[in-house]
Amino acid sequence: MLSFTLPRTARITRTHKVATAVLVAAGATTALAVTAQPSTAQPTAAHTVAAVKPVSANGMPAAVHAKGDAPKAEHPAIVSVAAQVKAKEAPKQAHAAKRTAPKAEKKQYANNLDGWIRQSLDIMKSKGIPGSYDGLHRNIMRESSGNPNAVNDWDINAINGIPSKGLLQVIQPTFDTYHVSGTANKLTDPVANITAAANYAADRYGSIDNVNSAY
Repeated sequence: MLSFTLPRTARITRTHKVATAVLVAAGATTALAVTAQPSTAQPTAAHTVAAVKPVSANGMPAAVHAKGDAPKAEHPAIVSVAAQVKAKEAPKQAHAAKRTAPKAEKKQYANNLDGWIRQSLDIMKSKGIPGSYDGLHRNIMRESSGNPNAVNDWDINAINGIPSKGLLQVIQPTFDTYHVSGTANKLTDPVANITAAANYAADRYGSIDNVNSAY
């Protein structure tokens, strides 16, 4: 009859525990080293580097122009030439506009007593000479009956060689002194005669309206 002795249950001593821990730690280190090695695989989306947005000086996101939208700066030479051309064209355009501007129509007056008086009144107004249509018409009818070629050849002026002439019977020296620029330099011209007489009456009597007899 064979007999054998059963082995004793192995007892783990402190020394065995330390050795086992060392082996476990060494295994973990190896695993980490293997994991840390670079991989040839493409990085996943989670590891993709995010695009960096430009930031302005105040910390706010800077405006980004889409490709093709960014304004192109003109070459200085092109800008200079364009400015010179514009400067040369400006006077021409202004001159052209001046030539094409409609001209104010010249006021027309009838070639009769009414027209002469109205034309004289407009000239008197522009020169600051007082007088009314009634004042002029009343004195004209008394002096010459509306005849621009009337001549007085019997009074003292006629005797002295300077007869009164025209619508308001003006003598030459008075006409020369009170002639109004813008009218004909002729004593018997209807408008010139009326305007000069009104100018004389304004200086002597304040207005032709104040004259009711020979003056």
